[in-house]
Amino acid sequence: MKMNNPSHIGRRTFLKGAGVSLALPFMDSLSWAAGTKAAKPPVRLAFMYMPHGVIMDQFWPKSQEAFLNSPPPIIQSLQPIMDQCLMMKGISGVPIAPFNGAPHALELSTWLTARLPDASTRGRINIAISADQIMANYVGAHTLLPSLELATMPQTWKENQAGLHEGYYSYCSYRSPTQPVPAEIDPRNVLNRLFGKRGKEGRVTQTNPLDRQMLDRVLGGARDLRRTLAKPDRQKLDEYLDSVRAVERRIAAIESRQQEAALEKGGVRSSKRHATDSPPIEVKIPVGDKRSEYMQVMCDLTVLAFQTDTTRVSTYIGSRPNGASYPELGFTNQHHSQTHYGKDQEKIRKVAAINEFNVAQFAYMVKKMNALKEGEGTLLDNCIMMWGSGLEDGNKHQRKNLPFILAGKGGGALKTGRFLPNIKGNQGDLLTTLLSCAGVPLDRPIGIATKQINEIKA
Repeated sequence: MKMNNPSHIGRRTFLKGAGVSLALPFMDSLSWAAGTKAAKPPVRLAFMYMPHGVIMDQFWPKSQEAFLNSPPPIIQSLQPIMDQCLMMKGISGVPIAPFNGAPHALELSTWLTARLPDASTRGRINIAISADQIMANYVGAHTLLPSLELATMPQTWKENQAGLHEGYYSYCSYRSPTQPVPAEIDPRNVLNRLFGKRGKEGRVTQTNPLDRQMLDRVLGGARDLRRTLAKPDRQKLDEYLDSVRAVERRIAAIESRQQEAALEKGGVRSSKRHATDSPPIEVKIPVGDKRSEYMQVMCDLTVLAFQTDTTRVSTYIGSRPNGASYPELGFTNQHHSQTHYGKDQEKIRKVAAINEFNVAQFAYMVKKMNALKEGEGTLLDNCIMMWGSGLEDGNKHQRKNLPFILAGKGGGALKTGRFLPNIKGNQGDLLTTLLSCAGVPLDRPIGIATKQINEIKA
């Protein structure tokens, strides 16, 4: 790859090899806009979801000092970067009347829409465009993918609470009131979307783009590019390409273990395979694998997508309203069944453990972002990452005080390192504020919003 002007390289610069384009991370040498001074990196916005609410007294800090120095158990994993986080208590959810019998159908579907479904068309999807897709409409033209939608497991729960379409259990992203956006659950497919070889119409034509041959060809272009970069940017380029390989290795390792398990189940000792043995079956990343490892791969893919400016908008449904279990935590009870705990301390303990586990995966992702340099700060500095749930309390299905955690400064728009215990606002107010902080102009509030929550701004 030859560069005529080493001091200024266009923002949409790619490494190319074997018909594959690999977007580059932000570097000082790769200006985002014309001129001698590099423009600020773009703001990215991501949402990570967990159903059924939290154990409140183990989630909310007792004070600002406790937030920074001795956070409660559920958010303990965030303590090393609490100065990069922001929590606000007092955000209410969408009142669900006349759908009072449909708490689980609405906890996910209203989370990013801040609006109830149309009561006159309950049997089909008809709700509102979601906040992530509003941003995707505004910034999506600048990136390879307008948005990225991920999930840990198939969103296929079959139930029709209050006569509502079963799709309301499955989707948090809506391209329009009647067009939900399916989430991808296979990390391999996500890799192909992000970094796959594409034909003339933009379709992925290579199923395993990050193999050694492809990377070697891309790295050939990288060697030419490195000579035009300043020393700090050469290090960033090397670290980035290493991270691409690392994600591919982790996914390959998971697949390999599952192939081994399939052979063992069929009575074949894979360590002593014979030529006549059948080859390992084709296996996708399974739901039943170690949950933390699976979720961290998805988190890594989000980080890569943001780091390369492949997309600036992401959603990740970390679980589903029903059917999820966490054997990794030492018990196999389903999440939903434990949330109706009453005064049962053992169930409360298990729900708190599930809450802590899910926040830890969010912490894994934002810690990694905080360690990646970008521009004059970090990748996290230029992101707004939101973790939360569509219910306050899974025991009583309350929605008056929804749990939210924000991480990242949004390019300087948010003031982090704070716990705000007395915020007055609703879910729509929060989403409207976050889009404003991400630089998205709005001609109307989102859902039930009536204002912006200026207290969270810098």
